[in-house]
Amino acid sequence: MTTYRDVFAIREFRILFIARLFVMIGVVVSNLALGTVMYDQTGSPLLTAVSLFGGPLVQLLTARYLLASSDLMRPRTAMIFTAAVTTTTALLQLIPGLPWWMRFVTLAGGYVALAATSGTVVALLSDIVPKEAFVLARATMNITVGGMQILGYGVGAILLAALSPSWLFAVAAVGNVVAGVIVRLGISDHPPRATGKVVARTREVNQRLLRSRVVLPLYLMMWVPNGLIVGCEALFIPYASDDAGYLFAAGAVGMLTGDIVIGRFVPEGVRDRMVLPLRVLLAAPFLALPLDPPMPVVIVLVAVSAFGYPAALPLQERLVWHTPEDVRGQAFGLSGMGLMAGQAFGAAIAGGIAQVMGGTEAAARSMAVTAVLSLLTTAVLAPMLSRSDKPAVVPAA
Repeated sequence: MTTYRDVFAIREFRILFIARLFVMIGVVVSNLALGTVMYDQTGSPLLTAVSLFGGPLVQLLTARYLLASSDLMRPRTAMIFTAAVTTTTALLQLIPGLPWWMRFVTLAGGYVALAATSGTVVALLSDIVPKEAFVLARATMNITVGGMQILGYGVGAILLAALSPSWLFAVAAVGNVVAGVIVRLGISDHPPRATGKVVARTREVNQRLLRSRVVLPLYLMMWVPNGLIVGCEALFIPYASDDAGYLFAAGAVGMLTGDIVIGRFVPEGVRDRMVLPLRVLLAAPFLALPLDPPMPVVIVLVAVSAFGYPAALPLQERLVWHTPEDVRGQAFGLSGMGLMAGQAFGAAIAGGIAQVMGGTEAAARSMAVTAVLSLLTTAVLAPMLSRSDKPAVVPAA
């Protein structure tokens, strides 16, 4: 079985890992700051949820035109471009007195640019590590997400108690600049994975992937049950107010633990059979929230739920099995774009339900309803997953 020592022995993997740490600093603190500012300005659970997870809806609208850039651009150039965009959007959020609708415009502008390069990092990862090491390498990259969420949301909650959210936007900008510099100095200038015209290739490959009876169920299982539970998380601020940072951190602990256990210690065959149990685990704990459990119990429930997020690891492994190398950047870009769009739809659904229900218990009841929708979606999609079982002979890349 591949070990952490094996993957960290690969120089470019180490560089990607370190750069990802700084990217996640920017993501975590800017999200916490933006959600806090939006709720303070509007008092709306719906607008708060959409501000946290609504940006990828813009990617969904632009993916049909730009997504092939993940294969057509040089990976290092694409990652530096992404760092420049996220730095700019964080700096724009620093403008004093910016109205809430301008914050949405800024968010949208950034995601239009990010739509072009969303599959670059995972596709590059599949190139620089052996195929048998991909799941562990992907899980290890996910550890940076969980680890920095634990640190970022915990520290961010403390900073918000003493400082303006603007300070968090400044921290996000610095983190993105550092990530761009690390990539420029540490990643080799890999050639593009494919050639062609961006718009035409994007449309052709998207249609091929989304019409595939094998690939489409993988995408839907990655996007929908997961996205609905992220919608539950989008209500943490209305639900827990000043304790929301601790709920976000608890979710990060659960996801981090799941990535370590599933990615490192569970054999491939067992891991592949855990997709459905993990998807059920992801949703079930939220069913208890309408019972008004004490906050320490809620923190435990959120951590247990998040252990189910690594169901994405065997699903992504199946995606590697069933996509040729010259479209893999776009395949993972479409996967990531759909994942974020699913999260945005989940946030909008959960926020909308809470808005309609009203009252002090609206967030808890909305999270429970959204969790039920996630469980139903998993049950509907489960029979289709057999189409993507591992082929007897894995095609050469």
